Amino acid sequence: MEKIEEEEWDLEVTSDRGLFELPLKDIWHFRDLLVLMVRRDVVSFYKQTILGPLWFFIQPVFTTLVFVFVFGNLAGLSTDGLPQFLFYLAGITAWNYFADCLIKTSTVFRDNAQLFGKVYFPRLVVPFSIVTGNLIRFGVQFLLFMSVWLYFYLQGADIYLTWAALLFPLLVVLMAFLGLGLGLMITAMTTKYRDLAFLVNFGVQLLMYATTVIYPLSSAPEQYRHLVALNPMTGIIETFRFAFLGEGMFSWALLGYSTFVALGSMILGVLIFNKTEKNFIDTV
Repeated sequence: MEKIEEEEWDLEVTSDRGLFELPLKDIWHFRDLLVLMVRRDVVSFYKQTILGPLWFFIQPVFTTLVFVFVFGNLAGLSTDGLPQFLFYLAGITAWNYFADCLIKTSTVFRDNAQLFGKVYFPRLVVPFSIVTGNLIRFGVQFLLFMSVWLYFYLQGADIYLTWAALLFPLLVVLMAFLGLGLGLMITAMTTKYRDLAFLVNFGVQLLMYATTVIYPLSSAPEQYRHLVALNPMTGIIETFRFAFLGEGMFSWALLGYSTFVALGSMILGVLIFNKTEKNFIDTV
């Protein structure tokens, strides 16, 4: 009898994958699925709406106007001498990307339970598609921010780019890692405790007020400044403002702390996600 040659499989599904292992090869193999999910998320955001893609601009603009009226005019909070609209828009642009990544990633298991239970693909494709899709939205809003920046610059406002603008790619990666890492940890827990999904939406809104989105770190009372600095998004937003507006309490120590927390969150999130994905379908 002729010896039957063993077939070479280009994809092997196993439960022996380590907790810290990132299935990057498998994710690349399913890159077409990732692209389709990104396209689905971006298109569904404005599908069947009257204004369509304009909503990418409307939300940050109206939020900024409310902040200018409430915190800038009524409360009289300091903006370090920067134009109020530009100051708040900078914080909102950065915060929105982090918050969207965190909120949408935190319900991955719950929202995709039926899909996960029917067909195999690397589960990390879904949270990665969320971060990538939000990156497109962030890019659009960043262009809006730079357009407003150019307007104020031509009007003679005391704003300027600094060398820290070179750190912009790092800031984007840190925001993605922080939102993705925390989201992966939370989605693993929402398989058993559904209440966490509601707490996340509420908690993110409260957390914004503990970040330098609506006030500069320099105006925080001395006794509370270190508490505000413990929020890893504080260092990112302060660096973002310093890079593009020329004002902000830039500190390598503060940025280093944000980097450490973002990397730690990402590693811990992947560990918990890898452990939970093996049996989450039994509890979701």
